[in-house]
Amino acid sequence: MHPTILAFFFEISRPAVSMCSAGILLFLIALWAAKTDLARASGLDKIVVLSNLCFALPLAVFGAEHLSDPRSIMAVVPSYMPWRLFWTYFFGCALLAASLSIATKIQVRWSGLLFGIAMFLFVAMLIVPGVLAHPRDRFAWTLVFRESSFGGGGWILAGSSILAGNAALREPGRGQSPAQGGSKLITVGRVLIAIAAIFYGVEHFLHPVNVPGVPLEKLMPAWIPGRLLIGYLTGAILFVAGFSILLGKKTRIAATYLGIWIVLLVLFIYGPILIAQMSDPSTAVQIEGINYFADTLLFAGAILALASATPRTD
Repeated sequence: MHPTILAFFFEISRPAVSMCSAGILLFLIALWAAKTDLARASGLDKIVVLSNLCFALPLAVFGAEHLSDPRSIMAVVPSYMPWRLFWTYFFGCALLAASLSIATKIQVRWSGLLFGIAMFLFVAMLIVPGVLAHPRDRFAWTLVFRESSFGGGGWILAGSSILAGNAALREPGRGQSPAQGGSKLITVGRVLIAIAAIFYGVEHFLHPVNVPGVPLEKLMPAWIPGRLLIGYLTGAILFVAGFSILLGKKTRIAATYLGIWIVLLVLFIYGPILIAQMSDPSTAVQIEGINYFADTLLFAGAILALASATPRTD
């Protein structure tokens, strides 16, 4: 093997290796689980049926980060909570379990529901205090809407699973409360994703050179061609699709196109950024590259989950 390649692999930190390994393994599991749906789907639906894969893969990556780099994760746990290291390991295991559940579509009604609850708790406990302290910080608001959309995506997956199970077991005269509960979960998720998309669309017009999709602090590297065009185009797609989803008009097609666009950004913007940052000897830089890639993919997974959960008659 070429010495440069060997040096590259030896410079990758243990947490980064763990996160990438978990992501690759989960990708293979989810792809195997989705093979039948992929064979049956046609056109853009071949991307939509990968919603569980796009959603589950980042959870595996984040779970591996909790277990391989617990001290860094523990630093963000509120100081008033006891057993902070325990909760770090506990949630890492929970993320790995949720990723397997969602990837294989086993008991998604529980994994999606509980993951959504966890995200809303994170918003209330970790992010809202920062927003209240610095209400003009646009990045704090970006995190509020990002985590809320993740939680909404989990509830959409749970609602879809509830509706599918209810349809399979439906009998004449059987109560419809489970189906109603599933529909409500999907509605809440739809509204949360729509609000996030609209907010992000506005942010892209105001700050077009920030990384696209989820506009956080990082700027698109100068070596990416057409940065302004990518920023403005992403903003327009987010804004238009967000309003369509919020109003419940053409929700499926809006979510499909938006989700596919975010997946393309993950592959062709965040992918090269990830490769560049993995070559950096700093563990923090490597983990940052992985997290940006996984966070944006999770946002895409939530949007595609909405597309999958919306009837074709919409």
